[in-house]
Amino acid sequence: MIEIEFRAVGKSFIDRQTSQPRPAVSNVNISIRSGEVVSIIGPSGCGKSTLLNMGAGLYLPTSGEVYVGGQLVTKPVRKVAFMLQKDLLMPWRTIRANVALGLEIDGVNARERERVADDLLAKCHLKGFEDHYPFQLSGGMRQRAALARTLAVDPQVLLMDEPFSALDAQTKMILQQDLARMLYEKRKTALFITHDLIEGIALSDRLLVMSERPGTIIEEIVVDLPHRDNPLERRKLPEIGPLAGRLMELLKVGKDQEAELH
Repeated sequence: MIEIEFRAVGKSFIDRQTSQPRPAVSNVNISIRSGEVVSIIGPSGCGKSTLLNMGAGLYLPTSGEVYVGGQLVTKPVRKVAFMLQKDLLMPWRTIRANVALGLEIDGVNARERERVADDLLAKCHLKGFEDHYPFQLSGGMRQRAALARTLAVDPQVLLMDEPFSALDAQTKMILQQDLARMLYEKRKTALFITHDLIEGIALSDRLLVMSERPGTIIEEIVVDLPHRDNPLERRKLPEIGPLAGRLMELLKVGKDQEAELH
């Protein structure tokens, strides 16, 4: 089953100086199956985050269509959860209450909210910190709490915009491990943005490489490697190097093409 699909999607924004439309992405076609993790890799400003915003229904395409679970996206989608670079935890709520926020909005009773939150916090290695506040946790712990909050509403699709980019290398790898395990166990579908080539290879079933703005998909790479649920083990495989090399070549090609256009 296709969980999220972009059909010939384009998006333009009005340039404030010229008052003319400026394309951000153009003719993007993506289909992501149930339980699949796909990473988008591309140069800064190529429209990766714009795609995620359209997938969540926060932006509407200028052209083309976005579908989630076979339904046309025309407004924010409850089946989609978004995880950003910043944890955005509410400082006045405990960690448990932060994780349970989406369930509270959905009208889930207090006992069930607490059960789900505590279960996810334990899986994210935050057992014992349920009643702490965000200021009492490290950056990595807060991002774990943000991951638990994202999963608490049992989304059909997870959209993740460089969720670990602000963390140190060791903390990043620990959280990658937590994320990969939970996505695999729960058979979640995820569209993941990263500038870290190895992170993309370690976490994904497929990689989509975007060109410079206006961004479009220039190549799809299938990551036919074991250990998608264990990125630490996948990182050790000899095939990682050639895949990373190919990504570097593609990103350079994208820059060369942009230079030729000008």
